[in-house]
Amino acid sequence: MSRIAVVVKGYPRLSETFIAQEILGLEQRGIEILIVALRKPYDPFIHELHRQISADVMYLPEYVKDDPARVARAKRWAEKQPTYEAAKALFDADFAKQPNADRQRRWSQGCVFAHELPEDITWIYTHYLHTPCSAARYAAHLSGRKWSFSAHAKDIWTSPEWDLRTKIDDAAWGVTCTGVNVKHLKGLADNPEKVELLYHGLDFSGFPEPESSASPRDGSGEPVRLVSVGRAVEKKGYDDLLAALADIPKDLNWHFTHIGGGELSDVLKKEAARLGLSDRITWCGAQPREKVISTCQQADLFVLPSKLAKTGDRDGLPNVLMEAQSMGLCCLSTKVSAIPELIQDAETGVLVDPGAPDQLSEALVGLIRDPKRRFELGMAASKHVRSAFSSNPGLDRLAEKFRKVL
Repeated sequence: MSRIAVVVKGYPRLSETFIAQEILGLEQRGIEILIVALRKPYDPFIHELHRQISADVMYLPEYVKDDPARVARAKRWAEKQPTYEAAKALFDADFAKQPNADRQRRWSQGCVFAHELPEDITWIYTHYLHTPCSAARYAAHLSGRKWSFSAHAKDIWTSPEWDLRTKIDDAAWGVTCTGVNVKHLKGLADNPEKVELLYHGLDFSGFPEPESSASPRDGSGEPVRLVSVGRAVEKKGYDDLLAALADIPKDLNWHFTHIGGGELSDVLKKEAARLGLSDRITWCGAQPREKVISTCQQADLFVLPSKLAKTGDRDGLPNVLMEAQSMGLCCLSTKVSAIPELIQDAETGVLVDPGAPDQLSEALVGLIRDPKRRFELGMAASKHVRSAFSSNPGLDRLAEKFRKVL
């Protein structure tokens, strides 16, 4: 049976459980897959999801210097193909607009990808419209295959519009995970019908049902347990959260646990120390899903203060919010990107403006003091997310698309 090649930036990655969930779901629906990754893993753990995936993985050289002989062989092969001139013209047009080493690296990866692609691969499907898509697109043209994409967040909002237009118009079709994304990408496409909304959703079978009673913690005695799961990067807004926590009245007792790695981890720890919060915060670093679930089960409130980064990067529809809600954990987040597509303010959670520590602090105080409200919001959220955001409809739709080309 033929297979599809699923292209990702790195594999496996702790922060991309939605991709692992999709791959496993497609395998369970009979779609044979080859995973093609632009870099090898660097996370200290893997999820149980990754252990269930049976697909082979092909790693491309992350940099040309990593394996120059492999790249040279691939380029010599590419130059002999009847597709070479047309594919090279696409790269040359891109390079004229973006003449940098990164673009050259994607051409090299595309050559290796096409050269080593097994004959039973009949379709190329790439996650993200930025760097993985560039390599996948060049490989598709060199190897004479068609391709499609799944777009998410950073790849959409930090890529130049010319690059997005070029890729959307060249692809056979594309899906994206939020209504905000769909509107933006359709506005760039010559044929807007190519772009389809497809929520990732969650496979809720691995997440425990909510507790049937409310926690009594209200900040007057035992600490109210706050938790967040996310990379320590600008768009997650953890600097705003620290500022908000510092403004909470001293007589309220709370403890905050953060799970996730990221480039700003040390910066945030130093800022917490400066604000005198260190003894109330536990920084766990990257953790497997099992640890995430157990921590959320013991928590009272999930906080994700997402915002727009200076680069334009932003969250799409964070899986961690769906995961927390599925377990009945009340969520406090922001009105940014597609989060309001998931959380109805004051009905299934609480939303404040992004980049507004004063609003965040006020909401935290109210929720810390009111365990009954936290419980009611968490139960409403669990009921809503489990009914409206199951992964099955999206996986069924993707499998339907791929069966047509297998």
